[in-house]
Amino acid sequence: MKTLTQSPTDPGFVQNPYPFYAKAQEQGQLHYWQDYSMVAAFGNTAVHMLLRDRRFGREMPEEMRKPGPAHLAPFLEAEAHSMLDAEPPRHTRLRKLVLHAFTSRGIAALEPGITALCHGLIDAFPDQPFDLLDAYCSQVPVITICRLLGVPEEMAPQLLDWSHRMVAMYQAARTEEMEHAAAQAAQAFSDFLRGYIEERRSDPRDDLITRLIAAEEEGDKLSADELTGTCILLLNAGHEASVHALGNGVKTLLQHGWDPAWLAPEAIEGLVEEILRFDPPLHLFTRYAYEEAEVFGHTFKRGDQVALLLGAANRDPKALDQPDRFNPARPPKVNKSFGGGLHFCAGAPLARLEMQIALQVLFARCPDLKLAAEPEYANCYHFHGLSELLVTRK
Repeated sequence: MKTLTQSPTDPGFVQNPYPFYAKAQEQGQLHYWQDYSMVAAFGNTAVHMLLRDRRFGREMPEEMRKPGPAHLAPFLEAEAHSMLDAEPPRHTRLRKLVLHAFTSRGIAALEPGITALCHGLIDAFPDQPFDLLDAYCSQVPVITICRLLGVPEEMAPQLLDWSHRMVAMYQAARTEEMEHAAAQAAQAFSDFLRGYIEERRSDPRDDLITRLIAAEEEGDKLSADELTGTCILLLNAGHEASVHALGNGVKTLLQHGWDPAWLAPEAIEGLVEEILRFDPPLHLFTRYAYEEAEVFGHTFKRGDQVALLLGAANRDPKALDQPDRFNPARPPKVNKSFGGGLHFCAGAPLARLEMQIALQVLFARCPDLKLAAEPEYANCYHFHGLSELLVTRK
C-alpha cells in the first residue's frame, strides 16, 4: 500500500481534488492518506464494497470512546443522539421512523409546493449580479425541510446560521473559534427544538415532528434527546448537501453551455444523476472496522478508520468511460454521492426531486443566466461546495 500526501486545505486541491484522485487510482484501490492518518478508498469497487460491508460501521467502538473537550459538550451531545453515527439496533429504529416521511407518495406530494417556492424565489431576483446560492440554492432545500418537519418557515435564516456553524466542524481547517461557535449553535438549536417539540405534543399537526412524537408515545422508545438529534440531523443534512449539489449543478451547466434538451421531462433525472456524479457535494465519509478484516490486501484491525472517497469513486476510470467528461446522456451507472448500504441517504429521493424541479424552473425562467464571476469552492473539504455563485440574468 502506498502512502500519499495531500493537504486537504491546500487551495489548489480544494478547487480541484480530481487530479489527486486520478493519480491515486492509477496506483490501486486503497492507499494510506498521511494527512488524515488513515487508509482511504479511492476506487469505485472498494468504496462500493466498504459501504455495504457490515464489518465496518459509523459508530466508534465502545472501548475507543473518550469524553470530548468540555467546550464542545453541547455539540457532542447533539451528535451522540444522531442517526448518522448510529448502528443497529438504534439506527434501525430511528431510520424506520424517519423513512415514514420519505415515502414515494409523501415526496411526490411536495412537488407543487417546491415548484411554487422556486417561482416565488425567482420573482424576487434582482436585475444586477447576485449570489444565486443565497437567493435560490440555499432557500429551496431549507424551506422545503422546514415544511416537511413543520418548523416555521420564518425560522429558516436562523436554522441556516445554526447549521452552517455546526457543519463547519467537519472541515479540515476548523479552528477552536469554530468549535465554540458550533457548540453555541448546537445548544441554541437543541433548546429551540425541545421547546418546539413540547408545543407539538399539545398541538399536533400533519408534519414529521408530530409523527416522530406519536411514534415515541406509542412505545418506540424514541427519547426526547433522540427526537432533538434526529431533527437537527434532518435540518442540517436536509439542506447542507442539497445546497452544494444544486450550486455545483448550476455552475456545471453554465460552464458547459447547457442544452435545453437536458432539462426536458424525459431527461431531467439523467441530468441530476450526472451532476451528482460529476461534482458531488460530499467527498469523504468514514467508517470504523469492527473486527479484523482483509480488504484489497490490507488487514484492518478493530477500531481502524477508513476514509471512503465518494468523489473519487464517481470518477474512477475503471468503472466508467471518460469519467472527467460531463455527459448527461450517459446511463446513471456510477454514483456514490448518497453513500450506500445501511447508511444510504434517507433524503435522497427528496434531494433528487428538489434538484429536478429547481433546475427546470430556474433555466425555464432565466434562459439567459450567466456567470458574473469565476466560481470558487469554499475551503471546507469534506463538503465540496461553492463559497458563492455570482450570476446575472441578462
